[in-house]
Amino acid sequence: MHEIDPAFAALPLRALADAALTRARELGVEHVDFRLERIRSQTLRLKDAALETAMDADDVGLAVRVVKDGTWGFASGIDLTTKSAVQVAEQAVMVAQVSRAINREPIELAAEPVHGEQTWISAYEVDPFGVPTTDKVALLAEWSRRLLTGGVDHVDAALLQVKENKFYADAAGTVTTQQRVRLHPVLTAVGIADGAFDTMRTLAPPVGRGYEFLTGTGWDFDLELARIPELLAEKLAAPSVEAGSYDVVIAPSNLWLTIHESIGHATELDRALGYEAAYAGTSFATPDKLGKLQYGSKVLNITGDRTAEHGLSTIGYDDEGVETQQWDIVKDGLFVGYQLDRRIAHLTGQSRSNGCAFADSPGNMPLQRMANVSLRPAPGGPSTEDLISGVERGIYIEGDKSWSIDMQRYNFQFTGQRFFKIENGRLAGQLRDVAYQATTTDFWNSMEAVGGPQTYVLGGAFNCGKGQPGQVAPVSHGCPAALFRGVNILNALKEGGQ
Repeated sequence: MHEIDPAFAALPLRALADAALTRARELGVEHVDFRLERIRSQTLRLKDAALETAMDADDVGLAVRVVKDGTWGFASGIDLTTKSAVQVAEQAVMVAQVSRAINREPIELAAEPVHGEQTWISAYEVDPFGVPTTDKVALLAEWSRRLLTGGVDHVDAALLQVKENKFYADAAGTVTTQQRVRLHPVLTAVGIADGAFDTMRTLAPPVGRGYEFLTGTGWDFDLELARIPELLAEKLAAPSVEAGSYDVVIAPSNLWLTIHESIGHATELDRALGYEAAYAGTSFATPDKLGKLQYGSKVLNITGDRTAEHGLSTIGYDDEGVETQQWDIVKDGLFVGYQLDRRIAHLTGQSRSNGCAFADSPGNMPLQRMANVSLRPAPGGPSTEDLISGVERGIYIEGDKSWSIDMQRYNFQFTGQRFFKIENGRLAGQLRDVAYQATTTDFWNSMEAVGGPQTYVLGGAFNCGKGQPGQVAPVSHGCPAALFRGVNILNALKEGGQ
């Protein structure tokens, strides 16, 4: 078990929080919370095994959020002194006072139990920031050389790493100190043949894990790198798909993104209510459909989860002091739940938030953000090969690439990294230029079967965007392989979608 980073733990966390909370209470606020954060990040990028970029960043600051006379106030600063903490609290109250004249809706927060003093650290073995940069560059270079000697023409390699420390305290008495680590390794091979070119990217997902993920725990990079040159050569020579209706088996490396766009964003309650439209629009899944909409077939079971081991959205307590949890969003195909923060929970008569508040830096106010929204596997369910064996004419899809979805999260189109023709229950070579198109409810209602736990993979992204000013949040989406019947397949080259 790791300890909180000593450099963060040595900061005067309680003294700064006490100064800010005391001053805000003196100024008559209804609510006040305090955050102090340190977010370390490192990005390494190589081209053809040569280092191009090595960038380190360290964002440290404090923030105070208040509700004064039913109005939000927020301010932040980078001077970590008690004097500055008091000034930031005063600025937050001033913002609320100035904004009161244009506030049309009093802010109230759903109740949350007081959790006292808590410490939470994510599940990882090796802190990537404890590994010398030269070692990480050497590993990426060695992986790149494997691909180059295997016959690909160019290789781009990258490793993104983040270590996030957060201290939270509120006037009710909840005090949390948390630490989580995440990283994302990715290699993209480029092939050129007969005047054409194409790419193939590794399928390894971003994870809430440490450097051990790169060295044999959790992903077989040796196997994947060994396969890419042959797969890319086959892809370059593959025929372009003929548009039409196909049965489709989709691997977790592709399906996670469809879940993210068509279920994850659609079930953020602030979007469904029209309070949020930035980046991803609002949502067709409005409150009148809760408990009534058949979102998908009976095998569609979706959970929101901020507790999943190694999830990118996993944390012990959110940025409003809410203890995180797991809950149902879709149960046996029926739409039954939303993602909530404390304000939206109270606004809609919910007894409690389900822990979905997050700010991406000390300079930003928490927003309602996505949990790890995941499709549950079928206990004792089929393997990917079993799913494929039930298809006479279809396509098997791996890896995410481009996508498009409307502002109601309803009509969409997705492509991928690798496409394999299925004939009489067997893979029969690759295809190119495949895109699948559907409406959200038609697509998920066409899902006939989901794989068992042995097919389940936790995918995701570092960079889910939301808000104005924009914020990014890391989020995972787990899912098994799944079989869909009668999906509309487009030729993306002819449609201009790839």
